[in-house]
Amino acid sequence: MGGALTRPVRSDPEEKALRLEGSQKRLTIFIGESDRFGHTPLATEIVQRAHAAGLAGATVFRGVEGYGASNHIHTTRLLSLSDDLPVAVIIVDAEERIRGFLRELDELIKEGLVILEDVEVLKYVGRPRS
Repeated sequence: MGGALTRPVRSDPEEKALRLEGSQKRLTIFIGESDRFGHTPLATEIVQRAHAAGLAGATVFRGVEGYGASNHIHTTRLLSLSDDLPVAVIIVDAEERIRGFLRELDELIKEGLVILEDVEVLKYVGRPRS
């Protein structure tokens, strides 16, 4: 793909579709499924805030097994069902937009792991509007 974009570009001022390509940042937030912000699941709160901040997109993945700083294994195995499975929230956008969003996470994340990585976006295409 041609020259790398440093930030998402709106393809048409009338649309909210973003075009994202080239060198970007991936923010991954590892938390527990039972983590909350008030009465809201923490993953949901993060996604809602990312959307409100205009970030290019966010996805939540639920893990089947894992452990973190507490060193306690959480699993979906039948004999050791867990109500606190690992969850990863992944957001990809331009570095300045991701770094700006990190301030939101300071308020939200009380325990977990937050990582920031360089990524190369090859394709980012939304669904056509109906």
